[in-house]
Amino acid sequence: MKFLLDTHLLLWASHDSRRLPAKIRTLLKSAENELFFSVASIWEVAIKHSLGRANFAFDPRLLRRALIDHDYCELDINGKHALEIAHLPLLHRDPFDRILIAQATVEGITLLTSDPQIAQYSGPISCA
Repeated sequence: MKFLLDTHLLLWASHDSRRLPAKIRTLLKSAENELFFSVASIWEVAIKHSLGRANFAFDPRLLRRALIDHDYCELDINGKHALEIAHLPLLHRDPFDRILIAQATVEGITLLTSDPQIAQYSGPISCA
């Protein structure tokens, strides 16, 4: 299966955090699954890291390199993703999360998240 990880799960997975749910950890270890990260997540980490946010104390360059080195596929943002946002209800206002939801919907990739607000959207979303 194909999975797109939200930003927090990516950060937890990249540092083997205990906050990473066991269900997600199992999915990430399966060689049968294809794992994706969005450029939007790297963008979010870069912005919040530069603002000094404590929970984003990750160098975005090192994060991206580590994800690529661990066989994650990078998912660029395109016009179809941007247009899909217009069809999303305003259940969640975070622009980074909204683009992840749109990407998952357009690409038919299951978005993995630990955020119950994101899980309220219909579409290919799994909340751990």
